[in-house]
Amino acid sequence: MTDAADLVIGLDLGTTSTKAVAFAVDGTQVATASHGYALDTPYPGYAVQDPEAILEAAYAAVRDVVAVTGAARIAGISFSSAMHSLLALDAAYRPLTPVVTWGDTRAGVHAERLRAQPGGLALHRRTGTPLHPMSPLPKLVWFREVEPKLHEETAFWVGIKDWLLVRMCGALVVDHSLASASGLMNIHTLAWDDEALSIAGISVEQLPELVPTRHVLRGITEEASVAMRLPADTAVVVGAGDGPLANLGVGAVGPGVAACSIGTSGALRVGVDKPAVDPQGGVFCYALTEDRWVVGGAINNGGATLDWVRTLLAPEIAAGEEAELLELAARAQPGSGGLIMLPYLLSERAPHWSALPKGAYIGLSRAHTREHLIRAALEGVCLQLALVLQSMRAAGLEITQVRATGGVMKSDVWRDVLAAALDIRVDFAEGQEGSSFGAALLGMEALGLIDSIDVAADLIPVDDHVRPDPTAASVYRQLQPVFGALYDQLVPTFASLRRLAPSLPVELRERP
Repeated sequence: MTDAADLVIGLDLGTTSTKAVAFAVDGTQVATASHGYALDTPYPGYAVQDPEAILEAAYAAVRDVVAVTGAARIAGISFSSAMHSLLALDAAYRPLTPVVTWGDTRAGVHAERLRAQPGGLALHRRTGTPLHPMSPLPKLVWFREVEPKLHEETAFWVGIKDWLLVRMCGALVVDHSLASASGLMNIHTLAWDDEALSIAGISVEQLPELVPTRHVLRGITEEASVAMRLPADTAVVVGAGDGPLANLGVGAVGPGVAACSIGTSGALRVGVDKPAVDPQGGVFCYALTEDRWVVGGAINNGGATLDWVRTLLAPEIAAGEEAELLELAARAQPGSGGLIMLPYLLSERAPHWSALPKGAYIGLSRAHTREHLIRAALEGVCLQLALVLQSMRAAGLEITQVRATGGVMKSDVWRDVLAAALDIRVDFAEGQEGSSFGAALLGMEALGLIDSIDVAADLIPVDDHVRPDPTAASVYRQLQPVFGALYDQLVPTFASLRRLAPSLPVELRERP
């Protein structure tokens, strides 16, 4: 490194693309590049990716940023990664499977079985990870029972970032953040959990070495050096999961400050100084660092719900023109005339953590118009986030402020409904790159370029806020218990429909 090395690249491995962003220590974004890859769904329930494609996208994104900034200015690379991925390797670290992503639901039955067992809740509270098909633990049970030969022949079980670090740095390590999202690590001891490993049918020797999120790997492989156009002594900070880093990246680092993101899906998370899970197991608990954690929940159905509604109810509105759709939603009164939508089009995660539920409209009558149906969908997403907030408070957390991000947050309608459904002031920070900025800040601290990641709150000022409308908030307070009870009431119906599903194909008949 040279004295001019003043930039850190936040490298964010996402579900559909990898983004590299170079930041200066004052938070200034200097250069950015992104490369995408496919999410393959070859069979029902599968959601997998080619690990080589992700590696090449990471190399290309960094290479593009270096082309703009110059290699001499790069102090290091710091990682963010999508959570819950699983990849089988042979003894030479060669992939035996595609990357099984968080969206893969083939282990749904196995997750339900684990959750229903007497020790299921205790396992969740000990590992911080809900027993849901997104988690590597149920995925490993699926491999053990459905593909026993592959399970037996696998030398190492890793996440996608772990494998990239093998290729980039020659080290098989996993940070405490991603390990806390695996269902395999005890969040109270920061060690692999013996019971979880026994359930998965694997040993400690088949897993990467556990390291802190600030852990620095000094130097990169020749392959990585050539591919990224960086010197061999480039420092790589192992980094953390994209969820905890998103809190850091929007400045939600103070006590009681939660981060809310709504994109295709959604999430609500708050930082705490020690791990905690609510008594009912409605939230997750993942590490940011060894003394900083995030507690909260992710939902599967955010902006994707409105996109589905647009396609079916307002096909004249083109994709990308959602403002027109939201104008229709704004015409309906809060509460949508007594119409509730359960937005479980892609099943659901928090706080129920089940792949079983399906979407539903409840209370539909001839008096309802498409405006009501559209608004009910938007309200359903926000009421689901309000359920997550309830679970966070049940974990003993005081939430006094929410910082919201995501493309939909540009809409006044989304902002107003979210603030009223949560019944809390919602702040909107100046645009940042979320997880990649969080990764860069963590990297800067690890490399000694900043004193503490606490500077995030000062680097990301709030430029707007919305307070809940009292009338709308009152309506949503009355609807919340009705909305929350519907899941339990409909579980038998969801189970019956799942049993019938093979005989009720979704595909349309061809025209005669």
